[in-house]
Amino acid sequence: MVINLGQTISVEATRIIEPRVGELKVAGMPRIAVVIPAFNEEQTIASVVLTAKKFADLVIVCDDGSQDMTGEIAKKLGAEVVAHRRNSGYGTALASLFTRARELGADIVVTFDGDGQHDARFVSAVTAPIIDGEADVVIGSRFKSDSMNTTPSWRRLGIGMINAVVRGVSGERYSDTQSGMRAYRATILKRIYPSETGMGASAEILVRASKEGLRVKEVGVPIFYENEKSSQNPISQWLDVVGAALKQASLRHPLRFYGIPGGLFVLIGLTFGAWTLAGYEASGHVTTNVAMVSIGFLVIGSIFSMTAIMMYSLVSLIRESRQAQNE
Repeated sequence: MVINLGQTISVEATRIIEPRVGELKVAGMPRIAVVIPAFNEEQTIASVVLTAKKFADLVIVCDDGSQDMTGEIAKKLGAEVVAHRRNSGYGTALASLFTRARELGADIVVTFDGDGQHDARFVSAVTAPIIDGEADVVIGSRFKSDSMNTTPSWRRLGIGMINAVVRGVSGERYSDTQSGMRAYRATILKRIYPSETGMGASAEILVRASKEGLRVKEVGVPIFYENEKSSQNPISQWLDVVGAALKQASLRHPLRFYGIPGGLFVLIGLTFGAWTLAGYEASGHVTTNVAMVSIGFLVIGSIFSMTAIMMYSLVSLIRESRQAQNE
């Protein structure tokens, strides 16, 4: 989707930011880098790079194994290009972009999608809370202003379900956990590097930010869906994101994540076991089906319970090791 820069958009006017550079601990204006993960985006990458350059000091594109001219076009237009030899996924592309942005001395890193869905004029809106010392991470939310929100109903439902999962894991309420337009204080990037290679990285980063006690804020931004395309099946993408959030939950609270289901399975198994014994005492025969259900639940419950103990021990050991290294 190519953005028509001449079109009129009913959005709130972005304000001119007077940076409080003392909050960023930089001697002068903060250096803003717009980073763009891109896979086969030759039709839109030119307009994305050119508009981003007007509002950033540096534009970095990750050509994530594209089979078209995405990387060549971006480089020709003056963007710094990080090339992956094969398609490695959204999370891997973000990690490469974060690393390169830090290497090039960026103070604030803003992420964009490569398909032209985001309006570069809102770079000042998402960077303002960081510059003003109010946030470490800023989410450009499509749901923060009704005048900006043109999200299809089916996508609203999917994002809402992901928001609920992330809230359950992190304890934080976000309106748009799947926004590709975010701003990060560069000094905190090493604390939230994604380990997920796919779209699950978007949820993982927010869970990590919560765990690290970082300040996360949301501001309203528009998003454009015309000519939208995706290289990944929406259901597969949804499962990827939810799976990443659940994996973070299992690592943060292993006793709760595995122990509670394990205890419930054991309790159900014991209930069916008692039923089996009662039937045997009454008739002298074992009800095979009930006995098998009892054994099955007890085995599953035992596995979950042992996993909870092992995961808790392993996570505790890793945490103690990291604390010792930091001391």
